[in-house]
Amino acid sequence: MTSDSNNAEVVPGANARLEELGRGCYAFSADGCSNTGVIIGERGVLIVDAQATPDLAAIVLQKIRDITDKPVKQVLLTHFHADSTLGASAFEAGEIVASDLTRRMMDTRGAEEILVSLDRQPALFSTLPAGMTVSLPSMTVASSMSIDLGRLDVRVMHLGRGHTMGDLVVWVPKTGVLYAGDLVQSNAAPYCGDAHLADWPRALDRIMAFRPTSLMPGRGRSAKDVAAVAQAIENTRDFVTTLRDAASACVEQSLGIKDTFAAVKDTLEPQFGSRADFELSLPFNVARAYDEALGLDQPQIWSRERCADLQDALGGFVETSRSVAEISPQPVEEVVESETDVSELVSDNDFAASLLDGPGAEEPGDEEILDLSADDIVETADEDQDFENTLTDQGEFEEPKVLLEGVR
Repeated sequence: MTSDSNNAEVVPGANARLEELGRGCYAFSADGCSNTGVIIGERGVLIVDAQATPDLAAIVLQKIRDITDKPVKQVLLTHFHADSTLGASAFEAGEIVASDLTRRMMDTRGAEEILVSLDRQPALFSTLPAGMTVSLPSMTVASSMSIDLGRLDVRVMHLGRGHTMGDLVVWVPKTGVLYAGDLVQSNAAPYCGDAHLADWPRALDRIMAFRPTSLMPGRGRSAKDVAAVAQAIENTRDFVTTLRDAASACVEQSLGIKDTFAAVKDTLEPQFGSRADFELSLPFNVARAYDEALGLDQPQIWSRERCADLQDALGGFVETSRSVAEISPQPVEEVVESETDVSELVSDNDFAASLLDGPGAEEPGDEEILDLSADDIVETADEDQDFENTLTDQGEFEEPKVLLEGVR
């Protein structure tokens, strides 16, 4: 979100602006909202993340129409959270694209995600139509794909687990612009309630390896030069690792969740306490870090009942704008639990192994293994060496796949 303090009264959608990051590449931002990327080629427009409601998405579309009348061809969802997905229908795109893992998370967590989001951020979702259901993708991708917008190639990649299990990033090599979703935050505190904190820094290393000249984060101000991009990535890494290490230290001392919350807050607040959404996200961030320190690899589903239990456990530490009881449940479409065992879901190690194996690996989804050239990546000597060696070994980038080829 673009608010600069935790106490600022903001009206979601106010001060809407469309900022150019590179030729054909724009970032939409507005007070109280997640960011939306806009990429314009000769054939049409690609949207990256779709806002929290159709009304907010309509504001984005209005800004787009100020600069082009080209149709919106695809909406790409970088992850499953409601604040970035529920406006997708307003764009009337031909395809909604997400990762395989994001689709699975929508199937198993999407309905609860809507209800919990209504509780956490009632102002943001105040115009959400009654009965709004999950914005499911029409097509999914396992690891990577290319989209040809007409003289502008766009690369879509899953670089490992981080903010969620299924995060995608969008890279426009011709302009050096990268859309990071909530994997990177600029002036807001990251939300880590569904995160994989141990893996997240490796995903950030892989983003840095591209050396973007501009980067749109999930919320807040875009970074518009190499130094600003590096700073945004390092700020995110610092928050994630500090949260993870502080919670781990508390678990090693056998502290309970309430004492862990107090200790982690004291650790984070001096450096990050003034950032947007710090207080709002902190209970969820600590709960996930506590679970991961206890050895729980897969984040628990956030339901209203679990949120209420967390509030009870933390007592006076949690401030909420409205209680669960004050918000009437919205009818949501029943979703079917995935039959896939959680152990079958792709981990960061699985993904890294697929990069090292290259063509011919026996793991499912080989046909979509990330394949990048020196034009896409600038190697650095002091970062994830296995990842870097894989990139240099692969040689020139193959002829890009046509739009949505090979996706599931």
